[in-house]
Amino acid sequence: METFDWAALGEGVYAFYLAWRVPLRILGVLIAAVVLRLALKLSIKRVVDRVVSGVKKAQAVEHTVELSASPLHAVRVVQRTRTIGSVLNNLVTWAIVSIAIVLVLSELEFSVTALIASAGVLGAALGFGAQNVIKDMLNGLFMVFEDQLGVGDIVELASTQGPVSGVVENVGVRATQVRDVNGTLWYVRNGEITNVGNKSQGWARVILDIPAPYTSDIDAVEETMLATAVTMAADPTWKRKILEKPEVWGIESISAEALVIRLVVKVRAADQFDIARELRRRMKNALDDLGVALPALNRLVVDSLDAPAKKRGAPRTAAAPAPNPTPTPSRAAKQTD
Repeated sequence: METFDWAALGEGVYAFYLAWRVPLRILGVLIAAVVLRLALKLSIKRVVDRVVSGVKKAQAVEHTVELSASPLHAVRVVQRTRTIGSVLNNLVTWAIVSIAIVLVLSELEFSVTALIASAGVLGAALGFGAQNVIKDMLNGLFMVFEDQLGVGDIVELASTQGPVSGVVENVGVRATQVRDVNGTLWYVRNGEITNVGNKSQGWARVILDIPAPYTSDIDAVEETMLATAVTMAADPTWKRKILEKPEVWGIESISAEALVIRLVVKVRAADQFDIARELRRRMKNALDDLGVALPALNRLVVDSLDAPAKKRGAPRTAAAPAPNPTPTPSRAAKQTD
């Protein structure tokens, strides 16, 4: 009986390894990078889900949208956790891809040390050109960790390219995505954001300025406005969204056309728009029942002698030529001669 030649098999395997050593190592690096990225993303997702589920369990709710009936801190914890999870996923992806590229280049027998040193020199040379990217990354990290905004927040961003308002859909390492009321998705570079106005943190106010005729009973109008707002605040649908009892601040302005009365309601952040719409509808019905007709506010603009001068570059209109004077009788007589 012939024995199996294990030595020949070993030599064959070793020869195969020598021939395919570089491709196999590169394939191993790529597989390890993919597995590591999936593992880290799964770990980040588990941490985020644990925090979110812990908040929901503490507040005895099943869905995130039900947290509107919970303390405001719980909502911010959920939003901030999801935003940090999104940023960490982006950082993990960038880090793993960079390390994988360096390892693949080393397997291809590139001088990685020299490459890294050259990259350092090149990075110093290109530092001025890449400073915007670094600024975007740092500003994005600061905005997230300082809780300036989060996914799902209603914000107004002031940037060097102009204002942007809407709902935050994603906070990336370099740019923040904001969807406006028309459905347009705006990509705003983090480094260009100068001011952040967040309408989803803490609380907000609904301010209604109701014009009433100059001859109307102010006390009756104010009582009707306050009673309407208090009734709405006691409604189970809106009770948990209104934080304090509505207040009438009084007459805001006086003109020959109307008296403007201001009503304010302190509400939960991000709910002020729905509450304002419903309150306007109820206010209109209540004033109709009271017999108060809102006056038509007409505006008259008069240009005075202090009107601003024409802007530079404005087209100039040439003066119309003066009409020819009617010939006098003497001049007409000379012409006939």
